[in-house]
Amino acid sequence: MTAVRSIAVRYFAAAADVAGREDEALVLPVAATVGHLRAALRERYGAEMDRVMASGSFLVDGVVSRDDARALGDAVDVLPPFAGG
Repeated sequence: MTAVRSIAVRYFAAAADVAGREDEALVLPVAATVGHLRAALRERYGAEMDRVMASGSFLVDGVVSRDDARALGDAVDVLPPFAGG
């Protein structure tokens, strides 16, 4: 049996629209990575979330990442692409 833990996930802008919420706790393996989270969100919210994640990024422990191998901390923000200047 794989050990699991709860990860706090916060959604912003388009990601929150797709999820229909601003935050939730997901149960993932203890050694979960951004790739694990990406797969869980794809399974949970489908192609629309997949499109948001394809051009967005994740904020893990204060560091923006798109690296599927990056280990998750206790909280992750799902960030859609931002425009501005």
